[in-house]
Amino acid sequence: MTLCVINPYDREVVARLAFDSGPRCEAALRQADETFQRWRFTPLDERIAVIRKGLDYFHRQRKIIATEITAQMGKPVRESRNELKGFFERAGYMLEAAPAALAPDVLPVQDGLARMIRHEPLGVVFDIAAWNYPLLIAVNVVVPALAAGNTVVLKHSARTPLCGRHFEEAFRHYPGLINHLVLNHTDTAAVIQDPRVAHVVFTGSVEGGRRIQQVAADRFIGVGLELGGKDPAYVAADADLAMAVPLIVEGACYNAGQSCCAVERVYVHREVYEAFVTQAQVAMRVFRPGPPMDPSTTLGPLADRGALVRLEDQVRDAIARGARLVSGGERCGEDGAFFAPTLLADVPDTADVMQAESFGPILPVQVVADDREALARMNASRYGLTASVWTRSRERVDWLADRLEAGTVYQNRCDYLDPGLPWSGVKESGRGVSLSSYGYHHLTRTKSLHYRTGA
Repeated sequence: MTLCVINPYDREVVARLAFDSGPRCEAALRQADETFQRWRFTPLDERIAVIRKGLDYFHRQRKIIATEITAQMGKPVRESRNELKGFFERAGYMLEAAPAALAPDVLPVQDGLARMIRHEPLGVVFDIAAWNYPLLIAVNVVVPALAAGNTVVLKHSARTPLCGRHFEEAFRHYPGLINHLVLNHTDTAAVIQDPRVAHVVFTGSVEGGRRIQQVAADRFIGVGLELGGKDPAYVAADADLAMAVPLIVEGACYNAGQSCCAVERVYVHREVYEAFVTQAQVAMRVFRPGPPMDPSTTLGPLADRGALVRLEDQVRDAIARGARLVSGGERCGEDGAFFAPTLLADVPDTADVMQAESFGPILPVQVVADDREALARMNASRYGLTASVWTRSRERVDWLADRLEAGTVYQNRCDYLDPGLPWSGVKESGRGVSLSSYGYHHLTRTKSLHYRTGA
C-alpha cells in the first residue's frame, strides 16, 4: 500500500510513500530497544551533545523543511518559518532544563540511612504526532524523551510524513535513537501493543485519543494525550480593546484556526460588546487567502477539504439559532479551498459552534453581564485546554484562574505555549504533561534508593 500526500492548495502530489509493513516495524522496534540499552547509560552531557547535533540538521535544512510543511498541509510559508523558530526555542529550553529535571533528589539522612530518588528512563517511547504543527508537536516529545535516556519510534501524521523522515534523518549519526514509521491504524495499534513499547504519546482528536487509550488498556504503560480544545476568551469591561481585539482575532485565525489552543469562543462584557464586534470585523481583514508559498499570504487553505463542510454547517446552525453573521461564513479563494475568516455575533450556547471544536477560522461571540456569568459559560464545555482573560485587573484574573477548568490560563495573551510552563489539559482535552521541567516526569520513572553504610 502507498500513502499519497496531496498539497491542499493545488492538489498536486507532494510525495508517495510506502506504508511500513510488519518486518519494517519489527526492525524499527528491535533497533529502538537495543539502542535504548546503550543510550540509557550514556552520560547526560553526552546525550545532550548528540541531540544538539541532531538539531543542527534542522538548522541546515530549515528552508527545505519550511517549504515542505507548507506543501504538505497548506500553512503559509511565513508561518512554517515561524514554526521553526518555535521548534528551536522549545528544544533549547528542554535541553537547558534537563540537568535539573533529571538530577537525583537527595533526601536528608535519617536514622543512619542515606536516601535518594532517581529519575530513570522508561524505554521505547512511541510518539504519534499530529499535522497542524508538525515540528512543534513532535519536538515536545522527542527532545525530552531522548535527553531522559529513552529512544523514540515516531509515527507522524499521514498529512505530514516528510517531517517524520526529517527527524529520523537528523539523528542518523546515532542509529536507533529515532525510527520513523509510516503506519495505518491497524499497524499503529500493533506497535502500541508491542511489549518493547514503554510509553505512548498521542496528539490529535478526542476520538483518536480514546482509541489509543483503548488499545493500550491491556498493557500497564503510560499514555500521554494532548487532545482537542474549545478554548474560551473573556473580554472584561476594563479590557484594552486596542490590544485585545487583534490578538484574539489572531488567536482564532492563525494557521487557519487549525490549532488545539486556538480561541474558539469569546464572551464579552456588555459594556464593550458592540465595540469589540466592530473592531474584530476590521481585524479579520488582516487574514487574506492566497498562494501559501507567497510570503505575503496570511491565510492558507484548510489541510482537510472535508472540514469546509463542517464549518459551513456550524455557521448555518448558528444563524438558524439566532446568531448574526458579521463577516465571512463561506468558502473563498481561487477554488474554494479556503474558508473566509468568520465573525459570528450573538451566538447562543446551544449552537454547535459554541460546543464542538471548529478547527477553522471562526470566531463566535456572546455577550455576558459580569465575571460570574463569563466563568459559568467558559466552564460549560467538555474541553479544558486553555482560557484567556482580557483585563487590566490581576485580581480579576486570579479569581477566575482559581475557578477556570483549564490547563493554562492567560491574562492578555492567548494561543501560545511557553516552554518554561507545563502544557496540559483537563476534561476531554487530555492527560499528561509536556514542556517545562514537568515534561520530564511522564517520560521517566522514579526509583527509590536506601543506603546503609558502616553496618
